[in-house]
Amino acid sequence: MTHTGETRQPKRFFYGYVIVLCSFLIVVIAEGTMYSFGVFFEPLLKEFGWTRTMTAGAFSLAGIMQLPLAALAGRLLDRFGPRLVLSACGAFLGGSIFLMSLCSSLWHLYLFCGVLWAVGMALYWIPLISVAPRWFVKRRALMMGVITSGIGVGQLTLPLLANWLISVSSWRNSYLILSLISGGIVIACAQFLRLDPSQMGLSPYGGEENQEEDNAAQEQEGFSAPQALATWQFWVFCLMYFCWAYCLTTMSVHSVIHAIGCGMSGAAAAKLLAIIGAMGILGRLGFGRLADRIGLRPVLVISFALMAVGFSSLLLGCEPWMIYLYAAVIGFSYGTIEVLQSPLMAELFGLKALGTITGVAYGISSVGFMLGPVAGGYIYDTAGSYHAAFTICVVLALIGMVANALLKPPEGTGTKLASTDG
Repeated sequence: MTHTGETRQPKRFFYGYVIVLCSFLIVVIAEGTMYSFGVFFEPLLKEFGWTRTMTAGAFSLAGIMQLPLAALAGRLLDRFGPRLVLSACGAFLGGSIFLMSLCSSLWHLYLFCGVLWAVGMALYWIPLISVAPRWFVKRRALMMGVITSGIGVGQLTLPLLANWLISVSSWRNSYLILSLISGGIVIACAQFLRLDPSQMGLSPYGGEENQEEDNAAQEQEGFSAPQALATWQFWVFCLMYFCWAYCLTTMSVHSVIHAIGCGMSGAAAAKLLAIIGAMGILGRLGFGRLADRIGLRPVLVISFALMAVGFSSLLLGCEPWMIYLYAAVIGFSYGTIEVLQSPLMAELFGLKALGTITGVAYGISSVGFMLGPVAGGYIYDTAGSYHAAFTICVVLALIGMVANALLKPPEGTGTKLASTDG
């Protein structure tokens, strides 16, 4: 029996789900190590006597390092593929965390966390989120929701693991164990990644209804990186992402120490990250599904509005219920841009240079990653309160909401790449 003209899409199993699973596990590890930084904050302050600005500055340096490296990561993906790039990511993540266990001076912190760990993180996000959209036409936003829900799982597990290890042993042993977990899992998962389904003789999920010639033409009609940078939409996207990045790193670095300052125990404060993580899983899956139905930008507007509400709750006072309300609302809302970033870039600029365009936007917007932690630390060191720092986050969340509402696809993409539900 012949099957002339039949799609190459497998009937029983689609390898794209392996891509999603491995990507999910890498996200769990990479983001879990990032959110664990807040758990190590107080032990480092106690042992070395550094100020909050000095300590948070290493996290800000990591943001600076990602400015050029994020764009480079997209180019490396296009040239070498995800296996090599994500394997290097695992080596840098595991190695830098191992070196943190040997930290004995401030310059060690800035080198190991601010530089080496930043290289690993820069090699992780852009390549990872640029792969899955190539494997799925239908359910693209939902699959990105599954992948990025790993951020919530990482928040839910690794900070609590680190806090427990610190309580029963030491922060140095905690870093040592995390280095083995992070490096081993990321490198192992990287071996299963493939850039494009055509490399395995497959078609994208949901692409069976389209002719291959149409798919190829669709990619050719997308924007090149220079063309995308010449549009106002690219820069509005960067503004939106900057606002989100600033709020994200302020939250991840200062939430735990702020809760401790409000009278919560270290264990109770660490659970805030678990709440943010658990709610993040629900938010990413729910908003990913909703985006498949009503569109990407309306969902992002909702998420930024909820972020503003979450940070506003911290301005009302220091009661535990206010802090828990903040954790629940922020957790549910903030991860939406991580789900929809790559699909939105594909909708705006096509697939032709998705990795490079996303990498450049991420690099530019990483200024927000740099400013959030150090600005929050400086405000507290000078004013003795995080009130102004959280007020800034409320304002930036509202700016991000407006910026997203203004976005629309530029003329000339020749594509309609918004994710649709199958």
